[in-house]
Amino acid sequence: MITRLSNYFLKTLREDPSDAEVASHRLLVRAGYIRRQAPGVFGWMPLGLRVKGKLEQIIREEMQAAGAHEVHFPALLPREPYEATGRWEEYGDALFRLQDRHGADYLLAPTHEEAFTLMVKDIVTSYKDLPLALYQIQDKYRDEARPRAGLLRGREFTMKDAYSFDISDEALAESYERQRAAYERIFSRLGLEYVIVSADAGAMGGSRSEEFLLPTPIGEDTFVRSAGGYAANVEAYATPAPEARSIDGLPAAVVYDSPDTPTIDTLVAHTNAVLPREDGRAWNAADTLKNIVLAVTAVDGTREIVVVGIPGDRDADMKRAEVAFPGCEVEPATAADFAKHPGLVRGYIGPGAAGAPVLGLEGTTGIRYLLDPRIVTGTAWVTGANEDEKHVAHLVAGRDFTADGIADIASVRDGDPAPDGSGPIETARGMEIGHIFQLGRKYAEALGLKVLDENGKLVTVTMGSYGIGVTRIMAILAELHHDDRGLIWPAAVAPFDVHVVATGKDPAVAAIADTLATELDAAGVEVLFDDRPKVSPGVKFGDAELLGVPRVVVVGRDAADGFAEVWDRSTGAKEKVALSEVPALFGV
Repeated sequence: MITRLSNYFLKTLREDPSDAEVASHRLLVRAGYIRRQAPGVFGWMPLGLRVKGKLEQIIREEMQAAGAHEVHFPALLPREPYEATGRWEEYGDALFRLQDRHGADYLLAPTHEEAFTLMVKDIVTSYKDLPLALYQIQDKYRDEARPRAGLLRGREFTMKDAYSFDISDEALAESYERQRAAYERIFSRLGLEYVIVSADAGAMGGSRSEEFLLPTPIGEDTFVRSAGGYAANVEAYATPAPEARSIDGLPAAVVYDSPDTPTIDTLVAHTNAVLPREDGRAWNAADTLKNIVLAVTAVDGTREIVVVGIPGDRDADMKRAEVAFPGCEVEPATAADFAKHPGLVRGYIGPGAAGAPVLGLEGTTGIRYLLDPRIVTGTAWVTGANEDEKHVAHLVAGRDFTADGIADIASVRDGDPAPDGSGPIETARGMEIGHIFQLGRKYAEALGLKVLDENGKLVTVTMGSYGIGVTRIMAILAELHHDDRGLIWPAAVAPFDVHVVATGKDPAVAAIADTLATELDAAGVEVLFDDRPKVSPGVKFGDAELLGVPRVVVVGRDAADGFAEVWDRSTGAKEKVALSEVPALFGV
C-alpha cells in the first residue's frame, strides 16, 4: 500500500531540538522518527518504527539461521530471582525499583538472564533437550545518571538478547561461536565496520566476554589493538609483567628532603637538583612511583581504603580500577577518608622507608598496598617516604618493600606491548554495537537450573549471553549516514525504497506521479508519496532530503514530456530519467 504524506502521521521540524548533542538525536527528532518523552525516554512515530522494524527483521533472520527460537518476557519482573543472583544489589542506582499496591518489590528489567534461566528450568529436564538457544527483542531499563545523545544512551532502549543453554563447557564454546558468527553476519548486512575485542564481563559475570565495537571518534569506549591481531577493550587490557631483576649491587635507599613537590613534575625537577644519579642520566617521571589512594565500596556497603602504586608517568584509569575490584564501587579517597587514616601523608605517600610508617597489611598503617604489574622485584623507584616533605630514592621492590597483591589500574597508551606478544598496541575510540558472554554456570547455579545427563545424574547447565542494542544501532546508522541536509538511510533499513514527490499545481502532474507511485507499489516497491496539494516544492524537497529515503523521484515540470528527476541521496547525484525507465531502477 502506498504511504501518502497527505494523511501520514508526520511532523518535521525546521530547527534542531535544544537538547540534541549529536547528529543522530538532532536528525531523528527533526525528521519525525522519535519524540522526547522524558530525559532518555522517547516515543516512536511511524517512520521510526519502520526503520526499527527493518533492523529487527535482519536480526531475527540471522538469529533463526543460528538456530535460536524467539520468546518474549515482560519488562516488569519480581525482585526474588534478581536477589538470588545478587544483582538486585549489584546494579545499584542503575536499577529501576518499584512496589505494587501490596508492597511487593519489582524492577524494570535491565537485562533478562534470570527470566530466561527460570523459563528453561520450567521446561527442560534432560540433556536430550540441549543445546538450546532462545532470544527476544524487548525494551530494557537502566537509570542512567546522565542520559544523553538521544538513542545512543537512554534510560529505555530496545535490545536483542539471546541465551544459549548447554550440557558442557565444550558445547557452550560451540554455541558461542555460532552466535558470534551470526553477529558478524548481522553487522555485515548493515554495512557496519566492527572490531571484536576482549572485554570485561562486569556485572554479567562469566569466563569469556567480547565486544563488537564500531571504530568512531565519537565512541564512548577506548580499545586497543596490535598489528598482530590482538584487540581488547581498554578495561580488559592486561599489562604484561616484565621479568624480575636481580637486586645485587643496587644502591641503598636514600631518604631526602623534598618540600613543595606536590606533583610528579616538581618532584622530578627537585630530585635532579638535589640528588643527581650516579650514572649521569636525569631522573624522569617513569622513575617515580605514584601512589593512588582509592576508596573501594563493596556491595554490602563496606568501605575500604586501598593504595595502589603505579609508574609516575601514568595516570589511574578509573574504569580499569573498577575491573581490578570487581563488584565494587571505586572512587578517589576523600578528605574524610584521609582524616580517618593519619598514616597517609598526602603528597608524600609511599610504601615506606626505614623509620617511617609502612603500607601493606603487615605494615604499621594496616592499609592494603597493591602494585602495578610492571613494578617487579629489582625495579628501583623514587617515591614518597610516608613522611611530610620527604621522599625516598633507590627504593627497590622486593628488597625494601613488598605488596599485598597486584592492581592493573594504570592508563594504557600507544606503544604498550600486547599481552599476547603480537607487538605494540595502538589506542582508538569505538562504540559498542554488540556484546557476547560465556556466562558459565553463575545464573544456573543461583536459580537451580539442572538437567539429567546421559548417566542419569543431575548436572548444572552452562549458559551464554548475546546482546545487540537495536535502538542504539539505529542511532549509529543515523550518525554514519547523513549530510548537512538530512538523513541518508542504507537501503537495508530505509523506511521506504523510494520517495516520490509531486511538485507544482498542475493536476496532470499529480496524476502522473500517482500513476508512477501505483505502478511501483504494485511491483512490491515500498513507496512514500508526497502528494500534499498545498505544500510548496521547496518544502517538499527539504522534507525529502531530511527524511533520508535513499532514492527520491521528483515528478514536476518535465512530467508532461515523459521525464522525472531521480536523486540518489547517498551520492548526491541527480539525473533526468524517462518515466518509463524509473521502475527499472528498482528492479521492476
